[in-house]
Amino acid sequence: MDTIKIGIVGGGFIGPAHVEAVRRLGFVEVKAIAGSCEERAEQKAAELGIPDYYGDYRELLRDPEIVAVHNCTPNDLHFEINRAIMLAGKHVLSEKPLALNSRESGELLRLARSSGIVHGVNFNYRQFPILQQLSAMVERGELGDIHLIQGSYLQDWLLYDTDYSWRLDPKIGGATRAVADIGSHWCDTVQYVSGKRISEVCADFSTVIPVRRKALQRVTTFETSAAEVAAGSETDAYEDYEVETEDTASVLIRFEDGSKGSFTVSQVSAGRKNKLSFELSGSRQSAFWNQEEPQKLWIGHRDKPNEVLLADPSLFAEEARGSIHLPGGHNEGWPDALKNNMLQFYTFIREGRDPASDAMPFATFEDGHRSMRIVDAILSSHQEGRWVKVSELL
Repeated sequence: MDTIKIGIVGGGFIGPAHVEAVRRLGFVEVKAIAGSCEERAEQKAAELGIPDYYGDYRELLRDPEIVAVHNCTPNDLHFEINRAIMLAGKHVLSEKPLALNSRESGELLRLARSSGIVHGVNFNYRQFPILQQLSAMVERGELGDIHLIQGSYLQDWLLYDTDYSWRLDPKIGGATRAVADIGSHWCDTVQYVSGKRISEVCADFSTVIPVRRKALQRVTTFETSAAEVAAGSETDAYEDYEVETEDTASVLIRFEDGSKGSFTVSQVSAGRKNKLSFELSGSRQSAFWNQEEPQKLWIGHRDKPNEVLLADPSLFAEEARGSIHLPGGHNEGWPDALKNNMLQFYTFIREGRDPASDAMPFATFEDGHRSMRIVDAILSSHQEGRWVKVSELL
């Protein structure tokens, strides 16, 4: 296979990031984009230099030249569009969450298994070079037996009562917000690097701002604040909006092997822009990583000075070197982890590998369904005030 031609569905915050990432590969061409209407799709296609555009994703799926499709739409459309992509016989890379609940994600997984297509979910944090190195260290036993994992994922983009996004609407974003949006990333990342599986959870949610002031003018996630929109208006530009989903959540976790952990997620923590962090405590060493300083891995010792490993291919284990593309000191960050995810996905397709028998070196619908089961278990735990086993969910 020479150039792989693909389509993008969704032109909001994450869609253009996918376009930029795949274009860096050199062997993938973005042939078309579909938006919520033809006018918006045409505008986004012009901005991004994409040849074809559609106001309906189903028209894009009828293009015989398109081999794979990225689903970059809001959460409530993930199930419908992922299903349609697979039924059209095309490979699919979906944004997370895979669906709104584990019932839907389970159906998508069954269809993916039976269709023979390559399926991926954009849990791109596991593709950071330093986390590939940490995974190799854990696999080699350098940390010893890991008995505790703790951390958090903190943001501040919903700190003010004038901050609003479609993610706040449970009909679009789902019944849980902070947990599904960023907690899912934390859970996938720590399970990947530790090799452990979350089996049971106990959660407590908090809605810090129960009533928000929603801007009457459309605001795009992360791009323009509602306060800036209102400042440019001569009239009252807000309406009250009652919030039904959580701003923060604290979760106790148990892993299948009996080890323990905990994490907190928040979208109202001032100054924390995108701080996903965690610490693994092992019988020989500890390791700490913070996504806002992605080139550094802190390694803790009992009987000698602690260390900070900087991302450098010459210092990495052989199995982790393929994830880092520049010499030490040339920082690689979030866009590079996203590109790594695309590289793994499209290399798998280009080499004609079989998703039924070959290991897929990226997050798949298996991981997406596991994530939805964990998210649903966390939501049930908060609602029922008890520990909930992930196995209780389909």
